[in-house]
Amino acid sequence: MQDFPIFDSRHAHHARLADLRSDTVTRPTEAMYACMREAPVGDDGLDGDPTVHALETAVAAMLGKDAGLYVPTCTMANLLAVLAHTQRHEQVLLESSAHMFTTERGGSLLAGLAYTPIEGKAGAMDLDRLEAAVRPGSHRIRVGLIAMETSHNNAGGAVLPLAHMQGAHQIARGAGVSVHIDGARLMNAAAALNLPAATLAQHAESVSLCLSKGLSAPVGAVLAASDAAIARARAYRKMLGGTQRQAGIMAAAGLEALRTMSKRLADDHAKARVLSTRLNALGAPLPFAAGEPQTNIVQVHVGGTGMSSHQWVKALAELGVLTRPWGEKTIRCVTHRHIDDADISHTVDAFAQVLEKQGQA
Repeated sequence: MQDFPIFDSRHAHHARLADLRSDTVTRPTEAMYACMREAPVGDDGLDGDPTVHALETAVAAMLGKDAGLYVPTCTMANLLAVLAHTQRHEQVLLESSAHMFTTERGGSLLAGLAYTPIEGKAGAMDLDRLEAAVRPGSHRIRVGLIAMETSHNNAGGAVLPLAHMQGAHQIARGAGVSVHIDGARLMNAAAALNLPAATLAQHAESVSLCLSKGLSAPVGAVLAASDAAIARARAYRKMLGGTQRQAGIMAAAGLEALRTMSKRLADDHAKARVLSTRLNALGAPLPFAAGEPQTNIVQVHVGGTGMSSHQWVKALAELGVLTRPWGEKTIRCVTHRHIDDADISHTVDAFAQVLEKQGQA
């Protein structure tokens, strides 16, 4: 999957710029900046950083786990979870379009593991296939870990049903295998289900949580798990060069994000639904279709327009709307706290203009 090059808004010739490429473009709040300036700090690689410790403790408590580990990215958190739960030459089972499989599996080369995809629907593994995959056999590589993702990036922000998560965890327990949740957007999933994050996290031995997407912190993620798993992960973090020093400066923003940002994620979901509805209402029959989002990701399938996703991304950018290609026939729009009602209208108007230029509206 190819990312669209960074668009420099300084060279834009339009009054409004709606950046829907990702919720990673969110900027810290003024309160986060204030917390960063005032944060007590130490050396997280030596005797510890007090603000980092406070963030790790807060995330662990929120997710119902013993301990947490602050790391630069959720990709690192996921890899550390894999390393903490497995032995070399084992399998990690994941849904076939999971971010850990499609984008992060280069880590398997470092870990000496086989990442094995399990077919599913809307980001949820087929549980019958999962159960068959963990069944021991003389010709099979031992399964060391099962990983789930919620909300699910490549499935358009789909949220795993709680019953599915429980079923996968039961299969894992029966096979003596741990479960990890890639929770880069876990708080979006919790908001969509109107449940505490701990209710989702209880169906896994470890959970990663990204702070720099919809939560708007500038950088960082936390891995939460048992004391023993976090001790192993901390050792691997040092091996991978992930130890940070006065990291409390950034961790302070993460603490503020936890306190204030998760409560407003439902607003992003509502705007995504409005965007989808308005795009699908542009006219009939339409040569494209916007998916019905559960969270803050809207996938727009443009295969019937005669333009590739990359052509659409370029055309929309020229009109002041930044999106990303998601394969050759789909573009992705992600709502976040910097997208308001006027941005939604601006985006819909841009789509209409591109269609009109193509003689399709």
